[in-house]
This record gives sequence, structure tokens and C-alpha cells, in this order.
Amino acid sequence: QVQLVESGGGLVQPGGSLRLSCAAPGSIFRIYDMGWYRQAPGKQRELVARITSSGSTNYADSVKGRFTISRDNAKNTVYLRMNSLKPEDTAIYYCTAGRAPNYWGQGTQVTVSS
Repeated sequence: QVQLVESGGGLVQPGGSLRLSCAAPGSIFRIYDMGWYRQAPGKQRELVARITSSGSTNYADSVKGRFTISRDNAKNTVYLRMNSLKPEDTAIYYCTAGRAPNYWGQGTQVTVSS
């Protein structure tokens, strides 16, 4: 069973920053696109950002210019740096592997509130 282990969620004030991390098995990390999805209460799960094995990225329009996805191939870890956070960014954030996606993490809560 593939495990994606997320960390870094929490409570932050509007305008603040957080960095999410997700560690994956090397066999998965080397070949799969890695991504972050989120699901807010009462809303459908949506793609936030994705990074390919070669480093190409794409973002949801709602986070462009504020969020940055990156990957450390030596640590088999993908990151999501979130700046200028807004209350509407509040959601459970899931790390994924594969374009489908094929694998999901357990999720980490991000709450943006004053």
C-alpha cells in the first residue's frame, strides 16, 4: 500500500503563510506527477497545483501568484508554499501521486481565520 505522508497544516490568520509537505515512496515519487487537491466544507474536491516528474507546474486560477508547488527529488518530498492566505483557502488539503490521481494522502487541515 502506497503511503503519502502530509504535514504542515494548521491555523493561520488571513494574509499569513504556511508550507505543506508530503513524503512519498521513492518508487512512486520518481515517475509520478505529484499534486495537491483541496476540499472545503460543502464543496467538491479541486486541484490546487500539480508538478510533473520533470518539474513543470500548473495551478488553479484561484491560487496563481500566491501558492508555489515544488519537489525535492533527493528527499522524495513535494511542497506547497501558500502565501497571502485567504479565508476561502480553508479546506482539507490532500497530497496526490499520479495524474488520475492514483494515490491520495490522508489530508491535512488548513484553516485561515482571524
